[in-house]
Amino acid sequence: MTGITRRTYLKASAAAAMAGPLMSSANAALDKNPWKKAFMLGKTTGSPLSVFKMLKEAGFDGVELISPNQMGQDEILKARDEAGLVIHGVSGAHHWQWPLTDPDPTIVAKSLDSIRQEFIDCKAYGGTTVLVVPAVVSKKVSYRDALVRSRQSIEKLIPDAEKHGIKIAIEEVWNKFLLSPLEFARFIDDFKSPWVGAYFDVGNIVEYGYPEQWIRELGPRILKIHVKEYKKDKRFGYALGEGEIDWSAVAAALAEVGYQGWITAEVGLGDLSEMKDVVARMNRLLNLG
Repeated sequence: MTGITRRTYLKASAAAAMAGPLMSSANAALDKNPWKKAFMLGKTTGSPLSVFKMLKEAGFDGVELISPNQMGQDEILKARDEAGLVIHGVSGAHHWQWPLTDPDPTIVAKSLDSIRQEFIDCKAYGGTTVLVVPAVVSKKVSYRDALVRSRQSIEKLIPDAEKHGIKIAIEEVWNKFLLSPLEFARFIDDFKSPWVGAYFDVGNIVEYGYPEQWIRELGPRILKIHVKEYKKDKRFGYALGEGEIDWSAVAAALAEVGYQGWITAEVGLGDLSEMKDVVARMNRLLNLG
């Protein structure tokens, strides 16, 4: 590991994990099985309770929510408790609309305020992470500017993360930024904070890398995992196991680095039979059954 040693990182992470706010319902749900299945729930036309119950019946242990969303907080908490699902974290809804690296400081301020609200929402739900897209490289934002601005913005968010007991989970997306696992690892290490880690998306990386290699390089920095299928012709338009991802290699790499936590399916919401099929595929491909 660069920046800080593996031992130092693990020690700092362990200390943060012992903090009272992190002893949430999401952590309590991790029992004998080190990997738990969740569903990434975006917009839904059904009531939270009916959707949560359907996902629970399908075999999911938890959900990840978008913040903000169209559902009321009280309604969400009631659905969580009645369905018996854990809300393990949230993902922001304004990553692309208000990038942390926009040259306009008013846009950056909106982004920071949005993420700070996500911390509040996540804590209310009983989650442990807020997914953050750190930068967007474009013709008007150079790679170097994105690097500098994203570091500055995330530094401003670390005190909020610590205050709420919610970790910042940085995800690699198609934003032309953090294009190698070595760079991603160094980016996280440079914060020297147990409140910043990686949200690794297996499907996102196949366009220009091999998920199992990224997992091994990121190791204990990984806080959460997203899964979806990928194949070049239709990209994400395939069911899990029907694309080009080597899922056995992914599962082996996760086990090798000692990953323990949530594996969240970022796929379309379907009916009960379709959701049962997603769970069955996750069980088979990742040895979760």
